[in-house]
Amino acid sequence: MTSAAASPAPDAPAAPPVHPVDQAPPPARLTVLSIQHVLAFYAGAVIVPLLIASGLDLTAQQTIHLINADLFTCGIATLIQSVGFWKVGVRLPIIQGVTTTAVSPIIAIGLAATGGEGGAEGLPMIYGSIIVAGLFTFLAAPYFAKILRFFPPVVIGTVLTTMGITLLGVSAGDITNYAEGTPATRDILYALGTLAVIVLVQRFFRGFLGTIAVLLGLVIGTLVAVLLGDTSFSGVTEASAFGVTTPFYFGIPTFSLTAIVSMIIVMLITMVETTGDVFAAGEIVGRRIRPRNISEALRADGLSTLLGGVLNSFPYTCFAQNIGLVRLTRVKSRWVVAGAGVIMIVLGVLPKAGAVVAAIPSPVLGGASLALFASVALVGIQTLSKVDLTDNRSSVIVGTSLGLAMLVSFKPDIAGVFPSWAQVFVSSGVTVGALTAIVLNVLFFHLGRQRGANVATTAGGERIGIEEVGEMDRETFVATFGSLFNGATWPLERAWEARPFADAPALRAAIEDAVLTAERAEQDALVRAYPDMATLVTADEEQAGAISQDVGSFALDGLAEEDVEALRDLADRYAEKFDLPFVAFLGRTDSFAQILEAGVRRLDHSPEHERRVALTEVAEIAGDRLGIMVADANPIGSAWARKFESLQ
Repeated sequence: MTSAAASPAPDAPAAPPVHPVDQAPPPARLTVLSIQHVLAFYAGAVIVPLLIASGLDLTAQQTIHLINADLFTCGIATLIQSVGFWKVGVRLPIIQGVTTTAVSPIIAIGLAATGGEGGAEGLPMIYGSIIVAGLFTFLAAPYFAKILRFFPPVVIGTVLTTMGITLLGVSAGDITNYAEGTPATRDILYALGTLAVIVLVQRFFRGFLGTIAVLLGLVIGTLVAVLLGDTSFSGVTEASAFGVTTPFYFGIPTFSLTAIVSMIIVMLITMVETTGDVFAAGEIVGRRIRPRNISEALRADGLSTLLGGVLNSFPYTCFAQNIGLVRLTRVKSRWVVAGAGVIMIVLGVLPKAGAVVAAIPSPVLGGASLALFASVALVGIQTLSKVDLTDNRSSVIVGTSLGLAMLVSFKPDIAGVFPSWAQVFVSSGVTVGALTAIVLNVLFFHLGRQRGANVATTAGGERIGIEEVGEMDRETFVATFGSLFNGATWPLERAWEARPFADAPALRAAIEDAVLTAERAEQDALVRAYPDMATLVTADEEQAGAISQDVGSFALDGLAEEDVEALRDLADRYAEKFDLPFVAFLGRTDSFAQILEAGVRRLDHSPEHERRVALTEVAEIAGDRLGIMVADANPIGSAWARKFESLQ
């Protein structure tokens, strides 16, 4: 009798691949990478409690406690965000740190609570407002996408610019040691020397060293002060070897409505920043970001901020510099960041580490914070560059908000004119500027008919509203918006079928959808109706006007012959590979190098991928042309809202 050969066991189903975000490096490598994140983060983490302690005139011992509480809570917050639980934490390699947005309002609340005298007596009111603002953020997280339209770039840019400028006053106070009259020459030299180190490191070093320029400035400035006998680390020997911050160390929180509203405004701005940081992190690590991910990240911000109020720390947000470090190192593991969180918790229970930081001389701290706060103002200016300031309403929002904020910053005694309950609002230039920008944005862009009025211009130059657009027949609609595309009317004919339009963004969305859902042959013909970049550069003024009405990039004006030749070569290679013209949407600030680099990168795409990219560029050009026609829409703010809606 013969026996049948045993059948081979079926292969076990392959386990799904683990995303790089969820992969943990070996322990030794993980430890080194985690320490690197802590170093990149450390200066930004400790400078906030230092500035607040300086602004409130706290003692050295109180300052040390704030620093340790900050580091301890930063570690917990980072674990919440990177590891996550339930619906809390986005589970990406994101470090959590205290937001600089809160510095000025916190100091204002503390001074208002103590009648301008400062001291630890104002901390309970500060922590009461932080606890409520953290709870608000946690509960509002799922609904934030719906109120994001009230925070367009004109508001965010104004707030950030105001914040950076007003905080420079804190830096100036540290540099001069708040001396009356002429400050000491040595103090100015310390500040300028620290600032010089930061600038030189940023100029001559790249990579990791460039990310810790502020830390290097603080270290070198402090070492010089030690050598010259202007500071000492005697406090380190006096500090305890071990200590854990206890809840409500500075007293049971007290609650003030005005302080709470002020801190909620801070958290609303922070929520916008976190949203951008999460999208950036998702792009870097290759993970799609959905509305639930934004909610998870904001819940983590809220919970961490609430814990900050309990554990004697401050409001928390994502730290952008560590997101940049992820891009730099290409290490996408969230467990590396979680390891950094553990290291921060350890540092947070070592008061001697806090004492080392507290020994930094005020002028050195002032020089470093000068660079930090100036960069905050610069980010605000960059944000405002996206705003059409030729629109009178936007210019009124920016001008009025900045004017009132500077008035309060330059003459803080103005707060004494107001009732005590309102003084927290008017004693901070940031709060005044933020409230003014938010209220004026609602007044000009969201109340009454303004938001839907004057949406387009007819051929006769008449300004018409969204209601009139919705009532147009097909031929009138196509004639009114015919300039949006080069020689094609079918996208407009199909967009017309989507009437009525709620507002200008809905009109734009209908036009974009018509392009992106068309047949392949129609899409290819539409792209071929546009000139390639080389043709656009070499066309004379009359030809260029016939090609496009777009503003485009200033970088294409007056190109050298070798640049024109490089662009022509790129366009030829592009056409040879994809059988399409090299079409790109250009902004005013795009440099020639950026344009060329983007084109070379697109050459690496597959034909199918590049078809989609080229079509998207055409849709962007049409959206830009529509933006020229639209008076009352806010394209950037609306784009944020549509981004969330499209992900749902």
